[in-house]
Amino acid sequence: MSKIRIGIVGYGNLGRGVQYALRQNGDMEAVAVFTRRDPAEVKTVFPVKTERYEEMEKYVGKIDVMILCGGSATDLPKQSAQVASLFHIVDSFDTHPKIPEHFAALDAAAKAAGTLGVMSVGWDPGLFSLARLYFGACLPVGKTYTFWGRGVSQGHSDAIRRIKDVRDARQYTVPVESALERVRRGEEPDLTTREKHTRECYVVAEEGADKARIEREIKTMPDYFADYDTTVHFISEEELLREHAGIPHGGLVLRSGVSAAGSKFLEEFSLKLESNPEFTSGVLVAYARAVYRLAREGRTGAVTVFDIAPKYLLAEDEGTQRKELL
Repeated sequence: MSKIRIGIVGYGNLGRGVQYALRQNGDMEAVAVFTRRDPAEVKTVFPVKTERYEEMEKYVGKIDVMILCGGSATDLPKQSAQVASLFHIVDSFDTHPKIPEHFAALDAAAKAAGTLGVMSVGWDPGLFSLARLYFGACLPVGKTYTFWGRGVSQGHSDAIRRIKDVRDARQYTVPVESALERVRRGEEPDLTTREKHTRECYVVAEEGADKARIEREIKTMPDYFADYDTTVHFISEEELLREHAGIPHGGLVLRSGVSAAGSKFLEEFSLKLESNPEFTSGVLVAYARAVYRLAREGRTGAVTVFDIAPKYLLAEDEGTQRKELL
């Protein structure tokens, strides 16, 4: 049986993670990496052909699914629709307020090209989205809460790095423990965005940079920092590499509620991740398999994790899934 042929668009932490994930999925293989950098300067964790982003059109018919590994701030809003005009795709777009417009753009491009694209794949949005849906469906009277961290947000870190004169950055999302405990006690509090999380930013600025401007741009950035209590620390590159080299993350989805008879319930789904990009990549690869299978059934346009049945994610056949997992 031939393997599902995967292309990787972008080769940062997420792109490397996709290569690692493919090594654990025997029915899939990486065909090429596409980058906006000089391909000769891209060092991959396993040998694979590296091409310029503009060269991907030559791979039509040679790649089954493209996994997009760019950032949500500036990359995916353009790339998802562009690449979907040629290939089936998976992306990890995670700017929650802009999901409807991203879906619309991807859906139009994919339907016009006869391709299929699944968007906002990862653990949030993605697995946490499914937890919110399942929890709410099973417990219709109640409240759902999502807490992230403490951990490094790839998207928020990338957004900081896009600011002029920022050389590198790490952003930690930190849950407010008192708010989390109130939810676990079943109080069902009404919590604002600011009351649930804080954000800590560690920034390496270029020499001579206007640090006050950088801090101001971070704290006022819409969709990322404007609604949170945000602390910005300027540190050296050496300190960043020494103290903040890892990319851990995690979080929880909780729903508390009550039955018609008055019984109280608390549903909870949690993740603790030593490497955010490596775990996210595993989710992307599983959904790339699903996209491949759904595309063979004739599905086109944009879809999300809500539209894809779990059976499409596993390499095992449906009979084995029923026997071993049901």
